[in-house]
Amino acid sequence: MYLSGGTCVTLIMIGGGAMRTFFHIICNIVGVGSLTTIEWYMVFTFTAVLLALFLPNLNSVARVSLVGAITAVSYCTLIWAATVVQGRVAIDDHHHGTMPSSAKTPSREPMWRGVQIAYLIIGLCLFPLAIAGYWAYGDLIPEGTGAMLQALYKYHGRDTSKLILGSASLLVVINCVSSFQIYAMPTFDNLELRYTSKMNKPCPQWLRSALRLLFGCLTCFIAVALPFLPSLAGLIGGIALPLTLAYPCFMWIVMKKPGRYSRSWCLNWILGVSGMVLSVLVVTAAIWIIVTKGIGVHFFKP
Repeated sequence: MYLSGGTCVTLIMIGGGAMRTFFHIICNIVGVGSLTTIEWYMVFTFTAVLLALFLPNLNSVARVSLVGAITAVSYCTLIWAATVVQGRVAIDDHHHGTMPSSAKTPSREPMWRGVQIAYLIIGLCLFPLAIAGYWAYGDLIPEGTGAMLQALYKYHGRDTSKLILGSASLLVVINCVSSFQIYAMPTFDNLELRYTSKMNKPCPQWLRSALRLLFGCLTCFIAVALPFLPSLAGLIGGIALPLTLAYPCFMWIVMKKPGRYSRSWCLNWILGVSGMVLSVLVVTAAIWIIVTKGIGVHFFKP
């Protein structure tokens, strides 16, 4: 749950910042004032929670996940193309989907095909984006959330089409709102499951809405109170990395019990150990960056 909440906090920062950037682009045209960063965080949170009220469970976010995936591919491709042509880059993200499963129609095989296709698309989007972005900006990318989008707006805002800047910002906002539903839904389901198990009855609609509102308020409060949290993202992500790259391999060995030194046994051990080594390297690099560059700790000043 803490990973879900932490991701949603980051999405509030990225989405709120993208909303502010989008408004600034429009502001140059219509000449109106802007909101503060905290107010943009609140606007984004309100939008995300409002959408969450109409999504009862994890399976219901399938269409939202599709929209988020399309927007992610769209803005990655948009900025990747702009980077190659003019030396520009923007932030990256990806989405996870959900698929119902039953004893008669298990989702294992179609889900595996979906994972393969999804990560192929992610690789085609993010690797060129990362390479071109580093080539274009190097270490000039601003620190903080949504850094690539900020770099695009900061260094090339004047000589870039307003349509490209506005489209990229808007796509990022839609992507973050969609991602919020996907990452927050496990927390919602977990809280509702605890209520159902304890009270032995379905979770009422008013309580379901209250839980979503409470979660939204809490994550927004953390985003405002701890604006330096993204500076610790590398450290936190490195610590949590084994959950994705190592533990599943070891769990598979324990559950399936393949023959010792068989191909699958060796493969999972290699992948699991590699995941642990990568986690140690990421944590070490994050600590090194924190020690050498430091962290600007400031509360309630996003």
